[in-house]
Amino acid sequence: MNQTKRYNPLIIIFDLWSLIKNSFFFVLFLFVLRYGSDSTFIKYGRIAFFIFFGLTIISIILKWFTHKYKLDDVSFHIYKGLFNKSEQTIPFSKIQNVQRRTSLLHRLLGVTSITFETGISQADTSVKFEVLSRNEADQIEEWASNSTYLQTDDVEIITAEEDQVAPSLERTIHFTPTKKDDLKASFTSLSFLVLIPILLSIYFKVTEIFKVEDKVEGIFSSLMSTWWIVALIVIVLVLASVLIGIVRTFMRYGKYEISSDDSRVYIAKGVLDESTFSILKNRVQAIEIIQSPMKRMLGLAEVKLISAGGVSFGEEALETNSLYPFLPVKRAYEMIQEVLPTYEVIDTMTRLPRTSFWIRIMKPSWFWIIVTVTLFYFKPPIFNIDQAWWMVSAGLLLLIATSRILEYFNTRYILNGEFIQFKTGSFETSVFISKRTKIVEVKVSRSKFQQLLGLASIGTINHAKPFHHASVENIPVEMADAFYTWYAGRVDQIELE
Repeated sequence: MNQTKRYNPLIIIFDLWSLIKNSFFFVLFLFVLRYGSDSTFIKYGRIAFFIFFGLTIISIILKWFTHKYKLDDVSFHIYKGLFNKSEQTIPFSKIQNVQRRTSLLHRLLGVTSITFETGISQADTSVKFEVLSRNEADQIEEWASNSTYLQTDDVEIITAEEDQVAPSLERTIHFTPTKKDDLKASFTSLSFLVLIPILLSIYFKVTEIFKVEDKVEGIFSSLMSTWWIVALIVIVLVLASVLIGIVRTFMRYGKYEISSDDSRVYIAKGVLDESTFSILKNRVQAIEIIQSPMKRMLGLAEVKLISAGGVSFGEEALETNSLYPFLPVKRAYEMIQEVLPTYEVIDTMTRLPRTSFWIRIMKPSWFWIIVTVTLFYFKPPIFNIDQAWWMVSAGLLLLIATSRILEYFNTRYILNGEFIQFKTGSFETSVFISKRTKIVEVKVSRSKFQQLLGLASIGTINHAKPFHHASVENIPVEMADAFYTWYAGRVDQIELE
């Protein structure tokens, strides 16, 4: 591990494949759609494309020769550059989480990719190995993880529950979805609607390229005369949409598994394109339980683990910091305490006072005012109705009022020992849970109206990429004072090594 090494040579193939994918539309435009064109723009465009393509291939090859890495007992060392050389050192102790991705191309070549995300806010602070053999990826992850566990930064907060002890590597599987869960996920995610935009896109492309509007209209008119054929087509399209949605959901969430050992949480998902996420339990900064309107109706929830490391690989977000996004609410709460036993989730929280309702309702909506003034000035006809502008304005006002009413009834809060927990949101709700030692900054503010009504707003900031902000507005000022005192007690709980 202490030797300087080049990256796997197969990375050249992956970079070339990425170049080909990114160049597809340029090739389609310059050499297919404009085939035979003598335009000066197309002529020079093709020359520029060949020059760019050739230079990029050369840079890919040089990149493999000049980019190297080394692991010692405490850090990654990344070397880059041919003429302007640079060295980057990233301590293992900064690693917040580890992500793996095995795409279809990775599987065909028998390799994988791995990223070590850090809590450093600067750019290029994650360590990425885009192509590694599975054995080598396992060795690097084990090396870095063991070193991470045995180290502690000089400025890191240590609590009694986070003392460094030898962890057990035996994993406990907490959740794997059943076929019923996959079906429920496909309907909840509305993935069965994916066929509709595809069909519309195909229809418009065909009519644009081949100019078959009249023919399509004639065929459609003849079909409309036979109602049972139309009904059959609709049924086939609906069944196809549902089937595609189920397959798409299974490909994305198939083989989902949530497990943990004494020190880490592991989340894996995917069939053809596999991805995994692991994080030290003591690096979890907070927990967020999210419910969309559809999930609220079906009694489902999504649990996210907030950490200081990013959760992306290249240009694609893995979203693997989320426990299964379609968990029953009761099971979601139970799983939090199974996976992270040091966290506590309280079902009963304190509601906002009635004065908070009136301050929410009476607060002017500048968005509605701007939209209404714009509609009044232009008075655009909508669906051939000349005076429809005031209907749009009234509908928008009703929607805003409904959102504020729901937000009032949904918002709740509680201080529970070393934990803070509050729920916010209107149509979509979010429950935020964090420890006092994981919060890096708090804020208490009061506007003029809040001072008159004895209210205040509180906010928290947790270390994440980017920083995670959470807040509750219009709580009693006594609660705000208690919150500030609660956070000040943090100094009696922490010690710096």
